[in-house]
Amino acid sequence: MPHSSKNPAPTPRTVTIIGGGLAGLTAAITAAEAGARVTVHEAHHTLGGRARTAEGPYLTNEGPHALYNGGPHWAWLKQRDLIGPLASLPPIEGSRLRLHHQGSLRRTPPLAMLKLLRRKPEQAPVELDFMTWATGEVGQEGARAAAHYIAVATFHHDPGSLSARFVQERLRRATKLPPEAHYPRGGWASVIDRMATLAWNMGVRVETLSRIDSLDTLGSLAAQGPVVVATSLPAARHLLQDDTLQWESARTTLIDLALNSRKGDLFVLSDLDRTGWIERFTTQDRSLAPHGQELIQAQIPIAPDESKADGVARADHLLDLGYPGWRDRLVWRRDAVSNGRTGAVDLPGTTWRDRPAIDRGNGVYLAGDQVAAPGLLSEVSFNSALEAVTLALTHTRLDLKSA
Repeated sequence: MPHSSKNPAPTPRTVTIIGGGLAGLTAAITAAEAGARVTVHEAHHTLGGRARTAEGPYLTNEGPHALYNGGPHWAWLKQRDLIGPLASLPPIEGSRLRLHHQGSLRRTPPLAMLKLLRRKPEQAPVELDFMTWATGEVGQEGARAAAHYIAVATFHHDPGSLSARFVQERLRRATKLPPEAHYPRGGWASVIDRMATLAWNMGVRVETLSRIDSLDTLGSLAAQGPVVVATSLPAARHLLQDDTLQWESARTTLIDLALNSRKGDLFVLSDLDRTGWIERFTTQDRSLAPHGQELIQAQIPIAPDESKADGVARADHLLDLGYPGWRDRLVWRRDAVSNGRTGAVDLPGTTWRDRPAIDRGNGVYLAGDQVAAPGLLSEVSFNSALEAVTLALTHTRLDLKSA
């Protein structure tokens, strides 16, 4: 029945999203599904944030990007048909995966590391560092190898110094068989494009080249309805002028290479002597580079006192070991450093609950990969976006009832 004049239809609430990356698009879709009027402000000319895929002949992202199917993020995307075609991972026995351990390339990890994989995350204490706990469980060799291996999911130069619970949870998920990690064909841009299309079809207003960097502007937006700040934590700290928005992250050197194809190249090379990971992404997705070329990406975490050159030198050394003669086949290269843009890492005695709270008060909420939400890598952005919108709309309904 149509609403009478005595019971008018409720006016859709206005929700503003600052940032059009994975967290921002997740928040926008969630709010639109709840019936809100949504506007997304994105400072760049394209959506995607750190999930953007580079344009041109080499489809690269900022470091290794994968979707893990072990969490709610996967189910949410799948229910909305947002994942799209996935690249097929090669069979383990034929994938040419190698581990750099004790100066040599090996096919299998040390036995002590395999024993550690049997420990459940709940067995690892929050208050102890991973290296201390794991050494007590399986000895120093296995502990060190495991700590270095999991740098692929932490981007940290010393994962052994982090909370044992934090590291063990990621170690278990990153080594599951069959693997949880999946790769969208054509890079992450395919997922972002699908999310953006769904948002537009739901009536979300997207304003690109729209940078919100003034507290006064933010206040004006918040006066119209809840605001979700879905930016990096440093950007949110600057926008909100809130110095408490701090959390540990990592620095890592990112190297992208295009090599002329040669039969027998490794799929993955993981450094167990130090932290480092090299992956040939065209093994599973030929669309990432021109015909006859291979796209290889290296991720080498670096300490605060190390430089980009240090990370590049370590990457080149691993490439020499795993891809002999690679310099003669090199057709393109790009080196960069990602500083504090690789997600949160939890020190001993802390968990995700200790990170900056999502609800900042006065109708402002945070979403991103360094805030108080659970999950692995991009799952933190997703979970925080859902929580931010849920809190925003719940508080809005409560405000309307009390008015």
